[in-house]
Amino acid sequence: MRMFLLCLVGLMTTFPDLAFADMKLLTKPAAGANETRYFTSIDGLMDGNADVVLKETRQGKSVSAAVLDVCYPVAKGSDRRDRFVANLTVNGQTLTGTTQSLNDKLPVTVKLVRKPTGDTFEFNGQISIGQTVTEVSSSDNSDLSEKEFLDNQSTDDGITATPKDFTEVSPEAVAVKVKLESAAGFLKSLKGQDLEVSLGSVAVSCDALRAGEQTVNIAVDPERAAALIARAKSMPGVVAAGWTSGVMEMDRTIRFAAADWRDGDKINRDKLAAAVGNVLAKTLSAKPASSAWNPDTGKLKLILKRPSQTLPALDLTDTIEFTALVASDRPGASDRLVLWISTPAISTADESAGPKLHVADESGSDEEGDPKDDNGAVDALAREFKGQRWDADKSAWK
Repeated sequence: MRMFLLCLVGLMTTFPDLAFADMKLLTKPAAGANETRYFTSIDGLMDGNADVVLKETRQGKSVSAAVLDVCYPVAKGSDRRDRFVANLTVNGQTLTGTTQSLNDKLPVTVKLVRKPTGDTFEFNGQISIGQTVTEVSSSDNSDLSEKEFLDNQSTDDGITATPKDFTEVSPEAVAVKVKLESAAGFLKSLKGQDLEVSLGSVAVSCDALRAGEQTVNIAVDPERAAALIARAKSMPGVVAAGWTSGVMEMDRTIRFAAADWRDGDKINRDKLAAAVGNVLAKTLSAKPASSAWNPDTGKLKLILKRPSQTLPALDLTDTIEFTALVASDRPGASDRLVLWISTPAISTADESAGPKLHVADESGSDEEGDPKDDNGAVDALAREFKGQRWDADKSAWK
């Protein structure tokens, strides 16, 4: 035996490629072993509005089992979704099954014919949900391995429970992940509170239906965010709560000493709004017109006005609107504040006495247009507040 092992080692040393080939043969799946493959779309199903996952278990090229998971709008154009999961019986190329939808409890019948076409697959047949029958005729569908499918699944909910600072999450942006059966109760508990709930996060997505958990996004005054998070964590069905991404963009944010801008432990918002308005007025050759703090979100709306230079003889007026947000630079006690300022929204109108020239400003509705020039407003604010700008290359304040 010892001589045999020595000979084997010698062969592997002399012919490493042969040895590697033998290893690969040893690790190759046994013939007839099950393999799991996925289709993450069936083109054209329900006018292209269905979110589909078809899981197949195969032995070689033959399908031995299949599960069809379909999430879909309950009506055309509706934001409300339902879902069904059907275990399918395989008979040659035919896949059939019955179940009921999870929310509306409608009867579901599936009959599909699956046909390989080279490297892709065709699906034809019918899916009935209640009284609605959907014809399926879909070609050029590609499948994924189990690893590819799992790699494509998003698991990051974007919630940071204890951020070290507000450089990757925004101080006014709170996210709460809650189990679906508790979501309505949690949302009802927010009624009457000074905050804003994102409508997009109220609608239950297909990802939420499959996960059984929904993430609700809330904008709240940064000074009340920590208390809201603590309260949310104590509520039934809440899985996680914390800060998330929001309005604050680091390239338009400054950090500065808090001492001159606080009365006790509260930010002196009147003083800060006046200072920011004066800096912007100088920078943009305008006059402050109004400022107001939003009691729900803690955001500051600043409006400035200046004579329009489009055609001075017309005596038109530019109205310049900024949104700002100020907060501690991290949760809890800190001796520094951060200030974010939006890009300006500029509109032009005739505000002169007497008859008015009605002006249509098409540039204001151009969503793909370049941001309006703010004449270096962020740099001007940094100088006034003796603040720091964010260095994106070094991911640090400079």
